[in-house]
Parts: sequence; C-alpha cells; structure tokens
Amino acid sequence: MKKIYSYAMLLLASTFALSSCSDDRDSNPVLSQPTEFKLNSPATGSGNVDLFESNSVQLTWSQPVFNNFNAPVVPTYTIQISPTGSFSQEYNDNLEDNTGANFISLPETFNTCRADISTESMDRALMKLTGWSETDIPATLALTVRVKAAVQDASYNDYMAILSNTVVLNIIPYYIELMPADPETWWLIGSDIADGTWGSDIGKCMIPMNYVKDFEYDRKTGQGEIYWIGYLSGAGFKLRAFDTWDKQIGQGKEYGKFVKNDGGSGNIVVPEPGLYKITLNTAKLSKIDDKAECGDAFKIEKYEDAAPVFESISIAGSWKDDWSDNIAFTPCSTGWENHDWYLLHEFEAGTEFKFKQADSWDYNSGGSFVTYSEGFYGFGVQGGDNLKIEEKGKYLILYNDITRFFRLIKQKAE
Repeated sequence: MKKIYSYAMLLLASTFALSSCSDDRDSNPVLSQPTEFKLNSPATGSGNVDLFESNSVQLTWSQPVFNNFNAPVVPTYTIQISPTGSFSQEYNDNLEDNTGANFISLPETFNTCRADISTESMDRALMKLTGWSETDIPATLALTVRVKAAVQDASYNDYMAILSNTVVLNIIPYYIELMPADPETWWLIGSDIADGTWGSDIGKCMIPMNYVKDFEYDRKTGQGEIYWIGYLSGAGFKLRAFDTWDKQIGQGKEYGKFVKNDGGSGNIVVPEPGLYKITLNTAKLSKIDDKAECGDAFKIEKYEDAAPVFESISIAGSWKDDWSDNIAFTPCSTGWENHDWYLLHEFEAGTEFKFKQADSWDYNSGGSFVTYSEGFYGFGVQGGDNLKIEEKGKYLILYNDITRFFRLIKQKAE
C-alpha cells in the first residue's frame, strides 16, 4: 500500500486574501518584508521515502507575515528541490541549455502552510533536472528541500520573495520516461491578425501557428517547423511568443528582411493583399543571434491553392440526434477574408463531434486527437473519424479551415 509521510504538525495562522483593486497602491502594494520562515524538519526518521511506492509526502512550514496596510496577505508558496544540496542555478523550462542547473521548482503552488507533494511530480522534476538514464539513477538520494514564499500580482509575477531553511529528505527515486516537450508555438498578432487590436486574447486577438503533421519535433525542446495559412491585407503584423515580446520576429529595413528579437523592428507588411503561407523553423531560429536576420528560418510566400471562404463554421455532434450544426464558431477576423475560428465550449464526457461548414456536410473535418500539456490538437481530415472527448471539460477551440489544424485548450475549473 502506498503511504503518505507526514512532517511535524503545524498551527495554521488565519489569513486573508489580498484584494484586487484598480488603484496603483493595490497593484503595487506596500508590504512589510518578513526576514525568515521555517520549513519543519522531516518526521520520517532514518527511513527512506520510496517515491514509487508512495503517493505523496507532506510538508509544513511557518507563515511569513507580509502585511499590506496592517492586513495579512496570503503569499504563494513554491517547493524547490536539489539533489546536490546547492541552490545556485535554477532549472528553467524556457532555456534551451540548462547546463549547470542544480535545483528545480515543482510545478504546483500552494496558499496554505501545508502541502501534500506528489511523489510522481517530485520524481519527474528530478528526472528533468538530472537527465538520469534508466541505468544511472541512484538507489537512494539525500534530497534537499526548501520553500519559496512570494506575493504574486494578477499576472503571477513574484514580489518580495523569501526562502525558508533547507531540510533533507532521504528518498528512493525511480526512472520515468518523460513525455516529449510540446511543439514550440509562436503566435501571429497585429493589425492584420484577428480583430487587429494587438491584444493578447487567444482567438480574438492572437492566432497560433499550426504544427506540421508527422514532423519529428525535438523531444526536449519541442523545436521544429510550424506554419500558418491565411489572408493578409497589408496592415502589418508580427510573430511573438505567447506572453513576451522578448521573443519576436519583425521586419527589418525592407520586406523580406525579417529580424529576430529586435524590439525596434517594424511590423511585417506584405506587398499586396492575399493568401499567404508563413513558415517558421524554431530549431533554426534558435541558432540565430538576436537582432540578426532570420534567413531561411522564417519565410512568407503567396499561397496559390484554392481556399473557399465560409460564412460560418460550426461543430456538430452526438448531443443532437441529427448531428445538426447548432454550435457556431466566431470568426477571428471580420474586416477581411477569414480562415481562422474560435469557440469556447463545454463538452460532456463521451461526446463525439466534427467540424463542418454551416448547413452542409460537403466540407467537414474529423480525425484523432494528439494529447499535449494544454489539451489536444489534431490534423483534420475530410470525412474523418468522429472526435471523442473522454472526460467532461471546457475548451477553447481554435480551427483553421484551410489547413484543418485544430487545437483544444482546456480551461481551468472556475
């Protein structure tokens, strides 16, 4: 039977959540900075925690007091682990090279002074950090653990972080075959894209590049070739990473001279309105210096194949006996020819569905799902198999009617 190892009991202080207000004082709160807080020593004695046989380990710690205008503020806690006892360089998922990293933060965060830490999550983090093979994983390990406490803003940025003391947990790790990284995604944004506002809402303002079917993306970095086909009016756009302008592609001195990570670059303006195919090889791009031209890593070319324009795209499914298309997508673009669509929809478990044009089955897409960290994606096929949702959930669905690439981003429970 799997066991839960308990650390010393802790008296939890009553806390109050930090309110979210529009004035500058609350968006940049004046806080008293605590100087220390204590992670309690393990209560497992000299025994080893077998990460495979156990479900979780329990950590408890004292509460550091952040005061905002004399009201207690609830910090966010992150667990950090090190197989060497050193915490000089943190593993970063956004870096291509983590050579020298000696500690890693677990993905879960907490808002109380007690946490049941998944032993699988701990083991996966160690595998990612160390790169152990099945033959060199140690039989036992003295794992050093600490907790970081910080106040977070609405964008999950940390402020006034403070670190606990360290404790040692004797563990028995095991080998896990890590899932390959998601294919790296870049996003189209700009006056030419979606609603043209340069906003950050997915579907409404930003459109993701599509993955290439059967392309072998790098298992560690997710790098490889991605593309998009759609209409560009010549109003201007850029490519960027989802949540930062530090990674972007813009236009240099002239059209055709595209530059990487240059904040001073211009918007990309195609010479004439029409359908275009944009291709980006993120593996090649990673080898290009910032502010240098992208070369053959990025290209834009006219799309010459036929591309019908639909007044509406919908999903039809097993929730209707006749599979009628009663759930319509919203077009991403309304001021010019549109080929990208989005829809927020909650599916019941076992629901089957397809994409189709309104009032006709002449154009329809089915296929199969590929699972990734945010949900599912796939490559639609005319007349393909029904797509089936196994578990109930709400998804933001993105669909391109030329490429037939679809992406379902699972939404967090409210």
